[in-house]
Amino acid sequence: MRLKHAWGGLLPILAGCVATQRIPPPPPMGDATWHMVAPAGTARYQLALGEVSSGGTPFQRVAPGYPSNLLASCPPPQEVPALLVVDGQGKVGEVRVVDEAQADASRHAFIDAVRAAALQWQFSPLTITRWAADADGNSHVVDSETKPFSLAYVFRFECHAGKSTVSSAAATP
Repeated sequence: MRLKHAWGGLLPILAGCVATQRIPPPPPMGDATWHMVAPAGTARYQLALGEVSSGGTPFQRVAPGYPSNLLASCPPPQEVPALLVVDGQGKVGEVRVVDEAQADASRHAFIDAVRAAALQWQFSPLTITRWAADADGNSHVVDSETKPFSLAYVFRFECHAGKSTVSSAAATP
């Protein structure tokens, strides 16, 4: 019971400290949303009989930050389609953006934000495993190998009254 009374006496003191502290509002921050897309004509690995693929899914995603120098002007929503090229170990090694060379400075700020974030993404390696059956019909792994792959995403940036949003819900095609 003494512990109860000790805490009971401390709570008003702690509550008083919390009530008198003034916490400044957070600075304007940006966010972005993204979703995966599968453009027409996307090449895919063709699996042979007895082959199974696994992996190729993101386990670490870093959201792009809204370009802070554009928060005050609050431009219309921006979409940045990007192809993430992933190596055999699951690391994004390259981010390709269509028409990047023709982009103006404002658009480049969004492209740079996408590239900086996407290069930190990590995927489970895409693994292709070959199975076979022995004379008794029991299946076993013959071999496996990891493969590079690429995925297309569209990143969307929005700003409302100086506050930005970048979505984080990835959708499957």
